[in-house]
Amino acid sequence: MRLYLLPISTRRTLIYCQRLNVTTTTQQSWIDKGTAKAASIWAGWEKKESGWQKKVVDYGNEALKRIPYEEWGLKSIPPLSARRKEDELSGKEKVEVYFPKALVPERTVLDVLRKLGTERKSIHKTRMIWSFIGMPITAPVALVPLIPNIPFFYLVFRAWSHWRALSGSKHIEFLLENNLIKHAPSQILDELYSSGKQHFDIGSSKGSKDIEEMVLHKSNGKRIAEALKIPELDVELDRAVWQVEKALKAEQELKEEKKKMGSANPESKEKRM
Repeated sequence: MRLYLLPISTRRTLIYCQRLNVTTTTQQSWIDKGTAKAASIWAGWEKKESGWQKKVVDYGNEALKRIPYEEWGLKSIPPLSARRKEDELSGKEKVEVYFPKALVPERTVLDVLRKLGTERKSIHKTRMIWSFIGMPITAPVALVPLIPNIPFFYLVFRAWSHWRALSGSKHIEFLLENNLIKHAPSQILDELYSSGKQHFDIGSSKGSKDIEEMVLHKSNGKRIAEALKIPELDVELDRAVWQVEKALKAEQELKEEKKKMGSANPESKEKRM
């Protein structure tokens, strides 16, 4: 199993897991089989030129794009089964973490992993519970003829998604607690990130005087995915870059708005005097 730390900005990173020994169909759990079946149906709907399936896909893809990239990253990490735990503890299955040393100093790697593995645990747990609570409420929609129960299936997907992210988080904690992660600085990633000028800040953006900057852009995702030979990584990086750029833009607009309000207040006080 390979873990990748891929900085998106100088303060945010994407964690992604590449599973090297993928199980065959006969070895897959019922959850994996159900996920594969759902993905197959979704792909079929995407090929539709019109109809309610096409509309569901369009709205669904827009909703999926807004799911935090941190959640997608944790979901890529497989749940910690009893067999996997035994294989990792015995050394049968090695776990390596690849990262661009030019941006992520090797001494901070474990801290970055610990932060990414724990900071959203409570969020996923709480939202998973609320998704389960909402399922019975939306179930009666299935009684309406000719209309698919989209709200119910969306809550099922969100519950599963939060469970997978939570499972990935627990897996990371297990690996850290047992010191099972081997550092693997990547020269390929260093070359791909060669334009990056600042080290990745593992701390919170609050309290830091430095300005957060992007180290990746939309065009970089495909190049990195091709270099690492992980085609699906292109989508993950594209989503992460879009979300971080949007967040930084919103933060900048908020700062400018506060600045305008601050400059307007002294003028209003002078008029009153």
